[in-house]
Amino acid sequence: MGGAGTNGVRGGGPDDSRAFGFEEFAATRAARLFPLAYLMCGDWHQAQDLVQSALVKIYAAWGRLHHGPEEYSLDAYARKVLLRCYLSHRRLRRSDEIAVAEVPDSPAALDGLTARSADLRLALVAAVRQLPPRNRAVVVLRYLEDHSIEAVAGMLDTSPSAVKGLSTRSLARLREILAEDRELLLQP
Repeated sequence: MGGAGTNGVRGGGPDDSRAFGFEEFAATRAARLFPLAYLMCGDWHQAQDLVQSALVKIYAAWGRLHHGPEEYSLDAYARKVLLRCYLSHRRLRRSDEIAVAEVPDSPAALDGLTARSADLRLALVAAVRQLPPRNRAVVVLRYLEDHSIEAVAGMLDTSPSAVKGLSTRSLARLREILAEDRELLLQP
């Protein structure tokens, strides 16, 4: 095993040039990718794993992205890689998940939120978690990340009409799921 190179990457070999600028990119983007990952998967630990997997894949392509002839939007590319990691993980998921009866975090643990807004947030997160992976990704990207239909279609490698259909079905399903929490949602 080689020692740490001057840029902090282990190995000291020719791939050290690939890390130029990546450490700063990873340090700043990981904090922005984590909430997106959490909203899609609903699990803190899995969200951390997804962000790490995405950063590993981005690092592997860093030389092409950072020095390529085309102008890449690194943020958009990072979200797309994260989305693909999430969808791949969902397809490969084993049955090692453990169902729990209650959400372990109490509303009091959330910073600055009233009990009502915490209950609302928990109800919404629980509802989104009941959607299939692609539907969940569309809801998170369209309505929480505020991306256009065309941008979401590009991230999912699908057509805008497919995104519209997924959005319509997802919102209808969310209305069904949240029907019993209607009073909570309508309170001022």
